[in-house]
Amino acid sequence: MASVSFRIGGDLEVRRLGFGAMRLPTEPAAARADAVAVARRAVELGVTLIDTAHLYGGGANEELLAEALHPYPEDLLVTTKVGVARSGPGDEWRLDGRPEVLRDQVDHALRRLRVERLELLQLHRIDPETPLADQIGTLRELRDEGKIGRIGLSEVTVAELDQAREIVEIASVQNRYSLLDREHEPVLAACEAAGIAFLPWRPVAWGEAGANAEINAVAADLDATPTQVALAWLLAHSPVICPIPGTARLAHLEENVAAADVTLT
Repeated sequence: MASVSFRIGGDLEVRRLGFGAMRLPTEPAAARADAVAVARRAVELGVTLIDTAHLYGGGANEELLAEALHPYPEDLLVTTKVGVARSGPGDEWRLDGRPEVLRDQVDHALRRLRVERLELLQLHRIDPETPLADQIGTLRELRDEGKIGRIGLSEVTVAELDQAREIVEIASVQNRYSLLDREHEPVLAACEAAGIAFLPWRPVAWGEAGANAEINAVAADLDATPTQVALAWLLAHSPVICPIPGTARLAHLEENVAAADVTLT
């Protein structure tokens, strides 16, 4: 049976089936209240890994999680991402890994999440216009200053992961990956070899899982849903995988969390 937990960075233990907060609406008021309820229910159901980002509402998602969950349970990890900013033409979002931008977003995340240290901070994307060494080096400095506990990456290749690891220890990688989308299998293999947590975003190919005859057959055999089968497959596929399915609906949240109890042969 797949292990229920994983130690990110070798020491930060979380339950492997986490929650992605991107879909939680921050307005209007009624929708926000529902979003707060979903975040709180996730923790009630035993989720200890919640993923957010500066990009999600320009920090509004971080503020929502703080409103819902602060003061945080001792075993809860809220991880966020930086490196995308409204610095493009016409105030458009663009990849921006300049050191001053990363520092500013980390400081804002600390304030919004109401913490003194971000136990896991991930670079949302590598900015091709800023040297990788400057981006990773800035995160290393922030770690050394005590503002970050551990450093992660998102949407990287094996080569980029290797380059980053020459500069600083990498605790996690967040790439798109699912039962029906295994483009980043080489990155997963590299993470598994190094003991790095692999957080697949879009861990269920919505619609596709339910339309797949093989997945449907397994789901019927196990009295589970196609979504639960897809998540259970991820948990069984590699011990370093920590899926972070997201939803704004309580029923869907409960369906996702129950996937941890589905055992595949």
